[in-house]
Amino acid sequence: PTALMVGTGRGAQLGILIKGPEVLETTRRIDTIVLDKTGTVTTGRMTLQDVHVTTDTDATQVLRLAGALEHASEHPIAQAVATGARDRTGTAHPAVQNFANLPGLGVRGTVDGHQVLVGRPKLLTDAGIGVPETLSAALADAAERGRTAVVVAWDGEARGVLGVADAIKDSSAAAVADLRALGLRPVLLTGDNRTVADSVARAVSIDEVYAEVLPEDKVNVIERLQAEGRSVAMVGDGVNDAAALATADLGLAMGTGTDAAIEASDLTLVRGDLKVAADAIRLSRRTLATIKGNLFWAFGYNVVALPLASFGLLNPMIAGAAMAFSSVFVVTNSLRLRSFT
Repeated sequence: PTALMVGTGRGAQLGILIKGPEVLETTRRIDTIVLDKTGTVTTGRMTLQDVHVTTDTDATQVLRLAGALEHASEHPIAQAVATGARDRTGTAHPAVQNFANLPGLGVRGTVDGHQVLVGRPKLLTDAGIGVPETLSAALADAAERGRTAVVVAWDGEARGVLGVADAIKDSSAAAVADLRALGLRPVLLTGDNRTVADSVARAVSIDEVYAEVLPEDKVNVIERLQAEGRSVAMVGDGVNDAAALATADLGLAMGTGTDAAIEASDLTLVRGDLKVAADAIRLSRRTLATIKGNLFWAFGYNVVALPLASFGLLNPMIAGAAMAFSSVFVVTNSLRLRSFT
């Protein structure tokens, strides 16, 4: 109980909530850890990643005009462009006139006297605007890297390509390396298309990927891995991860996720940082090792001392002192968990 109390207390300080003592035993057996992509490995928010422009175009002007037009739209990709443009230019968006949203294609409007189009390449094709070779190469690069490409044109000429993606968390690559160091095999699980999934997996050094998985099929992936003889941990944050978290041998929920995911998990990572997942498993294993160490010395004392006492070979005062020392040792050994980092 002392080791469990100190271990869970230290976990709470580090943003790790352990739901019960049985979780500690489970962490020892885990050999595979399945990571949900959106909100776990990535931020879960679309952000502006790349800006490509033609040789005679100023990138600031592309961002200014595209950002203003996209700011008038409520689409997540449009908002990512608008926010990224404002952050990079450091100026407020200019006014937009004659704004029109073209479902499935993009948006158009007048900004600073220019007739601006922002959207999919088909939007420009329908308007009779060609895409120069430099921008075509940027579109191909965006597709290869699993990013959503937005083309910007004004006054009848394509001027730039903006790459938008769900950004990978800064700590994800280091977290995957830490999990590997613990002897765990990382697996990426996502409902996104194969190109996006492979791009994220390469960035964080994950070899095994399950892409285009429907929410209801995530449980099937966990069960398939278990059927292969693996002991599986699952890290997720969304409602559609709850069933998979409950099915896994060990469920870890991001504290920044939904209540359903947190309720279905065995461990909660309060800060929503994947790197804490490795800390949680290390702390759980260290706590379990401390408990076993305490039990070994406590039983060892009795195994040695009881026969000696029964034959009168052990002074009662020495036996009493040894018993007191045994209790002090257990408490002191447990308190060592406070230094866990």
